[in-house]
Amino acid sequence: MSTGWFRRRFLPGGPLPTPRPPGPHASPVPYRRPRFLRGSGLGPGAADASRRPRARPVHSPARGLTLPWNAGYAEIINAEKSEFNEDQAACGKLCIRRREFGVEEDQEWLTLYPEEFLTGHYWALFDGHGGPAAAILAANTLHSCLRRQLEAVVEAVVAAQPPMHLSGRCVCPSDPQFVEEKGIRAEDVVIGALESAFQECDEVIGRELEASGQAGGCTALVAVSLQGKLYVANAGDSRAILVRREEVRPLSTEFTPQTERQRIQQLAFVYPELLAGEFTRLEFPRRLKGDDLGQKVLFRDHHMSGWSYKYVEKSDLKYPLIHGQGRQARLLGTLSVSRGLGDHQLRVVDTNIHLKPFLLTIPQVTVLEVDQLELQEEDVVVMATDGLWDVLSNEQVARLVRSFLLGNREDPHRFLELAKMLIHSTQSMEGSPMGEGEMSYDDISVFVIPLHGQGQGPSGH
Repeated sequence: MSTGWFRRRFLPGGPLPTPRPPGPHASPVPYRRPRFLRGSGLGPGAADASRRPRARPVHSPARGLTLPWNAGYAEIINAEKSEFNEDQAACGKLCIRRREFGVEEDQEWLTLYPEEFLTGHYWALFDGHGGPAAAILAANTLHSCLRRQLEAVVEAVVAAQPPMHLSGRCVCPSDPQFVEEKGIRAEDVVIGALESAFQECDEVIGRELEASGQAGGCTALVAVSLQGKLYVANAGDSRAILVRREEVRPLSTEFTPQTERQRIQQLAFVYPELLAGEFTRLEFPRRLKGDDLGQKVLFRDHHMSGWSYKYVEKSDLKYPLIHGQGRQARLLGTLSVSRGLGDHQLRVVDTNIHLKPFLLTIPQVTVLEVDQLELQEEDVVVMATDGLWDVLSNEQVARLVRSFLLGNREDPHRFLELAKMLIHSTQSMEGSPMGEGEMSYDDISVFVIPLHGQGQGPSGH
């Protein structure tokens, strides 16, 4: 099939495009950068230069190009960690229409409500591993999956008391009384649409990578503004925070083998065949050796938050399901994240053990009531891939944000410059806050989304 749909880009201020579904014999996914970087000087020569030590340019949109909500964006490629920047980014306007229930997208001309019914905005970061293909597919696909899922429930989203009654009829087949008793709100329907969109996108990525003979996966961090609220959906180890003058608020949680230990161990407990007799699901403070047989050691299983003792048996000497600490922790000795998209073909080295059963596609969604905040001009949301957070804490980023914005109030491009400055601060010990910290050698992508004067109240209907 033609790879033209892969080459579609996101128009920064306009609607997000609708990609055609992949065919059964897809061509390899072509490498690219986000369209909104066009004109930034990013080209083959720049890419080569960025891989040379001490020559890692920070790329950002041209100063005349406006992203949704005047957001700032910047990125930098890794220091020879891989040939390509495996991060991808997307942003644009979500145009959601009313659609007759059961009408497929290729039958749009039959719908009774073709006009735009609700609008929102979308920002997304995808951090690839095992190659950039999954991240590129996610950047091309997830917004379209989300639009379809939102169109299926849009009337419930905009109803005064969703999803109860609309024009005397129930939006869903369940009894409205029980919907009310469950306390279902409009935001719950949007959260469900995001969760379903991630799952749909993961299925598309799996089919496409298999058809094109490629592999890989990616994390996904998405922010969606809709009706005065900002929904932040995260699957992986990227992070979003709210920075205000007197507040730093996490808007996402990292999902790693350690943070999801109990879920992963429980899956291995219910389906022990997933470990193929090669791993132990139990966690010990250290890797056990033959000399430990019969010794009393600390351990914990899926049902435990604390630790207990057991005597070491031969089965305990197998390689641990989760090994290592902190950033070095790995699932089945292979992957450092426990949620994300793709990785359908990923196996443990020299085995036939698939990692996918342990990798959860569904994101955690946090809702920020933007229209309930007394916003100031310096209030922003910072979204970034893990390369930034590996060397800067939430508080350090907040100090940088506040200092920069207070000193650059008159610059119309201050959010763009702030995104660049955050990346520059990870590239030298001297540039880090308070003269502390480490250098980041990873890919880094950053969105800075200003909240003041944006997304106030219902929009688009």
